[in-house]
Amino acid sequence: MDLASFFKAEFAEHHDVARRSEAALSNRFAELVRACTKSIQGGGKLLFFGNGGSAADAQHLATELTIRYKRDRVAIAAIALTTDTSALTAAANDLGFERVFSRQIEALGKPGDVAIGISTSGKSANVIAALKQARSMRLVTAAFTGQGGSELSSLTDHLLAVPSATTARIQEMHITLGQMLCGALEIELGLARE
Repeated sequence: MDLASFFKAEFAEHHDVARRSEAALSNRFAELVRACTKSIQGGGKLLFFGNGGSAADAQHLATELTIRYKRDRVAIAAIALTTDTSALTAAANDLGFERVFSRQIEALGKPGDVAIGISTSGKSANVIAALKQARSMRLVTAAFTGQGGSELSSLTDHLLAVPSATTARIQEMHITLGQMLCGALEIELGLARE
């Protein structure tokens, strides 16, 4: 393997997907930021969930909001539904893996909260079930996905679909968009300067 060529090709693909994401998702991103701001200002919270790398992103983003992103500030209400191993294993065992997130939304979600599913493929059954549950309870629904995630469009108020079919590139854009969401929320909520 020519590692120099591999390195260069990976960055070239990353830059291409980043440019296409910037062009395609600017307005959708702004709409999601406004929805999350409205929720937090109204006493709501953000609920993040996903599987595998998307579970890690859910935890990462919830932590950026509850602890800090750029500056010390008051906490922003956010939770990752991927972190409670007792809830996850009990739900998987007793109800089936498809319900590990929807059951938690049923317990913790309130109208006006924002449920944010993260699914690279857009086909994760437990993410779909959670968004259906959230919608039935009048939560605002959102998802981060890739170009194959059109199944989520009918379940979400805000869909950020990265224009790529390559898992690694989609995941790179998801964490970038997620961290941008954290930064924008700090500013919109008046907790940090631009």
